[in-house]
Amino acid sequence: MSVGAHTEQAPARPIRRLKRLVRLRQLWRGLLARFSSSLTRRIIVLNLGGLFALLLGFLYLNQFRAGLIDARLQSLQSQGEIIAAAIASSATVETDSIAIDPEKLLQLAPGQSYGPSDEASPSLEFSINPDRIGPLLHRLVSPTRTRARVYDRDGYMLLDSRSLTSRSLIVPSDLPPVGGAPSFLESLWAQFKRLYGPSNQSNEIESTAGDGRALPEVARALSGTAGSVVRVNDRGETVVSVAVPIQRFRAVRGALLLSTQGADIDKIIASERWAIVRIFLVSASVMLLLSMFFAGTIAEPIRRLAEAAERVRRGGKARHEIPDFSDRPDEIGHLSAALRDMTGALYLRIEAIESFAADVAHELKNPLTSLRSAVETLPIAKTDDSRRRLLEVIEHDVRRLDRLISDISDASRLDAELARFDMAEVDLSAVLQAVVGVAQSVDRGDGVRVEFDLARAPALENGRRPWRVLGHDSRLGQVFNNLIDNARSFSEPGGVVRVSLKPARGTGANGGREGYEAIVDDDGPGIPAHAFERIFERFYTDRPNQGFGQNSGLGLSISRQIVEAHNGRIRAMNRTDPKDPERPLGARFTVWLPAAP
Repeated sequence: MSVGAHTEQAPARPIRRLKRLVRLRQLWRGLLARFSSSLTRRIIVLNLGGLFALLLGFLYLNQFRAGLIDARLQSLQSQGEIIAAAIASSATVETDSIAIDPEKLLQLAPGQSYGPSDEASPSLEFSINPDRIGPLLHRLVSPTRTRARVYDRDGYMLLDSRSLTSRSLIVPSDLPPVGGAPSFLESLWAQFKRLYGPSNQSNEIESTAGDGRALPEVARALSGTAGSVVRVNDRGETVVSVAVPIQRFRAVRGALLLSTQGADIDKIIASERWAIVRIFLVSASVMLLLSMFFAGTIAEPIRRLAEAAERVRRGGKARHEIPDFSDRPDEIGHLSAALRDMTGALYLRIEAIESFAADVAHELKNPLTSLRSAVETLPIAKTDDSRRRLLEVIEHDVRRLDRLISDISDASRLDAELARFDMAEVDLSAVLQAVVGVAQSVDRGDGVRVEFDLARAPALENGRRPWRVLGHDSRLGQVFNNLIDNARSFSEPGGVVRVSLKPARGTGANGGREGYEAIVDDDGPGIPAHAFERIFERFYTDRPNQGFGQNSGLGLSISRQIVEAHNGRIRAMNRTDPKDPERPLGARFTVWLPAAP
């Protein structure tokens, strides 16, 4: 059981792979078909043009912002190293110890305190002297509009450039936010930038300014390595800070923190952002103009075509025309040409229906009039011979009506039948042989023989079989049966109807196309010169040797309708005597059908 299941699943895998390849190939062909359209390419180019302009602008802004921040970081680091070197050389103390005499501590009475005297402790100072670095920091930092903070080696802030007084002392009170409270719009903009800005930015520099070790760049500088951080303040402004160590004799005495003003970088970026806005406005204007042009060249013609189609749908006595855009080499031109052709075919079909209805009414009225006259005359007939002739007339008219109704019914449903059924490959030689065989087997008492001549089959490539056409075998058989019956009806007793089939290339609209030609010849009187086309009209008959009403006149009309539905053609001509071209030897009907691909 398991072995059998395994053998059944084994060939299923290549089948699934083949199905996937087929689906991928179909998808690829569909994409190529879509992009082969000129209108599709135009839509893609017009819609993506403005987006590419915006994309390039945003890419330029991001690159500029990153480059600006990097340049600012390098500048602050270089400036910080210079200032830190100056502070280390002039503002640090020589020692960081305090001298205390233990013997004097033992001599103290209860409640007394001891402090080092000036003589005993001349060097009682911090590792960095604030009084010395104040003027130095003021001279070095003030021209650059950079904020500087100095921290000792324990992370305690000794000095802030914003709090320097004339005496270079530190103001101990807390500083209010610079610039006051932000406005509502500024708060919204800051919130937007916090939401969509980099996630590693924070505003911790103000809240932890007193404790330098809480700042990552200061902590790194106190360890002997320069550090930098990019932050965003409460107003959403970018602040770049760099901390460098203050070293003397390879010993870290403190750290120097330099930071930019909140609006320095943002003003530059804002100017660039406005430049992008201008680019956007220009791009939007271009896209607006292109869209208007696009609407004028695409939407407006489609609207006019839709309105014209709506007028045609509503109908009316007037014949409405579809706007002509066929000179355009795109889908709009193809649509306009197709709608014009469809509308023309629709009007022709309507006219054909009206003409057909008029012809049917006329053809039915004649036998009905004759039948009515005979029926009205029958009661007043005085002799048996008169009544017998009247009954023959009635019987003849009834048969004529029956034949007319049958032919009219066949002609009326022919279009629907041809449109409903799919065409398939038909062996034209087999159809002709079957029709000729039936005609030869039926003895109509006229002595007319039917002969069939089949030419040599043509050599075809790609494994195609000869004598194959696309169509309906029953309807094609009806065409040849009508032509053979028509030829027999015009032939003299003992005559011959010759049917032949040979390869032939198309002419006219089907010029150069491979196909096959069926020919039906008779030895009758021929066709009048003025009737080569009229014989294919509905209800047309010209049979002087036959009684009135023996034919409906729809056989050749139906035959032409069937042949044209198969993309073929049918023609009528006369066979003439080579010695006397004016003398007809009989009629000839040729039917050309395209070969199956």
